[in-house]
Amino acid sequence: MAKEAPARSGLAVGANKGHKTTARVVKPRVSRTKGHLSKRTAFVREVVKEVAGLAPYERRVIELLRNSKDKRARKLKKVDELQRVIAESRRTAH
Repeated sequence: MAKEAPARSGLAVGANKGHKTTARVVKPRVSRTKGHLSKRTAFVREVVKEVAGLAPYERRVIELLRNSKDKRARKLKKVDELQRVIAESRRTAH
C-alpha cells in the first residue's frame, strides 16, 4: 500500500507545504477482490464435482499419485486436492 504522507504544515513553502487537510478513508476497489474464491463459488464447484465426478485429467493424476509419480502429477496440477480425493476413496473402501 501507499505510504502515509506527513501532515501538511499550512505554509506555502518547505518540505510539508500545502493546505492542512484530513486524509480520506478510501474503500478498497472491487477489482482488488479478483481471484478471491467466494463461499458460493466454492460450494457450487463442490456440488458439481460430486454430481459430475472427476475430469479425465484428474483421473490420470490420481493414477500417477497412486504410482508415486508425484513430480509428474504436480506438473498436471491440483495435486493437493486430488490427494484428498484419494484419501476419501480409501476411507470409503475400508
